[in-house]
Amino acid sequence: MGRVIRGSRKGKSLIFTAKTRLRKGAVKLRAVDYAERTGYMKGLVKKIIHDPGRGAPLAEVVFHDPYRYKLKKELWVAVEGAHTGQFVYCGAKAQLAVGNVLPLAKMPEGTVISMCEEKASDRGRFARAGGTSCMVVGHSDDGSKTRIRLPSGTRKSIPSTCRAVVGIVAGGGRMDKPVLKAGNNFHKYRVKRNSWPKVRGSAMNPVEHPHGGGNHQHVGHPTTVSRASVPGQKVGLIAARRTGLLKGGQKLKK
Repeated sequence: MGRVIRGSRKGKSLIFTAKTRLRKGAVKLRAVDYAERTGYMKGLVKKIIHDPGRGAPLAEVVFHDPYRYKLKKELWVAVEGAHTGQFVYCGAKAQLAVGNVLPLAKMPEGTVISMCEEKASDRGRFARAGGTSCMVVGHSDDGSKTRIRLPSGTRKSIPSTCRAVVGIVAGGGRMDKPVLKAGNNFHKYRVKRNSWPKVRGSAMNPVEHPHGGGNHQHVGHPTTVSRASVPGQKVGLIAARRTGLLKGGQKLKK
């Protein structure tokens, strides 16, 4: 028996879990209510804050509760151009302006959006990382579905009742600056989770990893492993359909 490999320990051990103590809270759009479905709600951007472990800044938006005399705070991903003291409007009757939230059915083609829902009223799933955005590509003839382009470039049809924030997420260009030294990576991952530094499998001993051992650092066998292999073997390219470089240009679908 070898030692339990790192990939297997990650599922069980608590030392690999995310560092969430100082995080500001769940980032979601407003819960859908009657006011948003039929009209609009006005909110105020109170402050723009940093969330540890997240590249994008957060905006704290305050709304009046439509049913009780109190204020409701929401945490959104801040879009580029948002500022404190700005009024933002949510709902089907809201205007198409940066920072506002409205259903995709109300947006013309070519609108750049972020914090887009996948299913109606799930409060935001796509394009939430710094500098990312989706684009409304088109609407179906009956108006029930909307086609959007995701940050990866893939296109997806989602219900037109899904809401999204107009504008691109702030905090873009973060990856353009070179890391330069290991200390910068140390601080980056310290607030995220224990996933750095990563020792290569081929640099380990045979007891610790299937790629370990050998008089020179080498794997010594194919790195593709079967889907049915036991957890201690599942390292490398798991159930790969193909390996190697992607050759030949991508054929664009007309």
